[in-house]
Amino acid sequence: MALDGRLLPWAAGAFLANQAALCWGGLWPRSHLLGPNQVRLPDGAGRVALTIDDGPDPEVTPRVLELLAAHGARATFFCIGVRVEQHPALARRILAEGHEIGNHSQHHHNLFSLFGPWRMAREIEQAQASIGRVCEVQPRWFRAPAGLRNVFLQPQLSRLGLQLSSWTRRGFDTRNRDPEKVLAALQRKLAAGDILLLHDGQAARTVAGEPVILSVLPRLLATLAARHLRCVTLSDGVGVE
Repeated sequence: MALDGRLLPWAAGAFLANQAALCWGGLWPRSHLLGPNQVRLPDGAGRVALTIDDGPDPEVTPRVLELLAAHGARATFFCIGVRVEQHPALARRILAEGHEIGNHSQHHHNLFSLFGPWRMAREIEQAQASIGRVCEVQPRWFRAPAGLRNVFLQPQLSRLGLQLSSWTRRGFDTRNRDPEKVLAALQRKLAAGDILLLHDGQAARTVAGEPVILSVLPRLLATLAARHLRCVTLSDGVGVE
């Protein structure tokens, strides 16, 4: 039966609204519209989850690990598959020191959110394989490059037994060169249950040439300790065995 011409504008409007909603769901990293998304710990209980993306980096990651060890903090490192392959000893060190590795895709393509299902699946599967070969573990968590995704992501994550996590707050430390502004963004309304995001890979540099994370992390960890907030991995914070 042909659609009444009078209904065409309404049908077109509904279609466009649906497409806009799907687009917004992919462009807003903390959205739940396209599927489950861990943006906070379910029960803060005096804990926050620190997540560190885009490594491992041979210059920055060892210094990050030293800072975490000095403060008795644990973190989840969302690692890029090819970088795990390039720096296997460093990836294994992350785990050996009590931290967790998550899947951040194999190559961290800027256009990841525009991929179709097969290419998206390949990026995720290759990263799982790279991390599995090097570290002999299978990540539980996935974070999309730049946090951007589309409708094809959740079916792939479900098939591979992965769970998506974004964050509660971030400091934009890949492009903000001012440690004070990065720290202020992370500490603003900081509370138990937050998932925090920093970067050991692709880190912006201060005017003195220091990776921003190395200027921010000691003070952030001191703030957490002063507020009696314990820094844990995502799996510990969510209660995943």
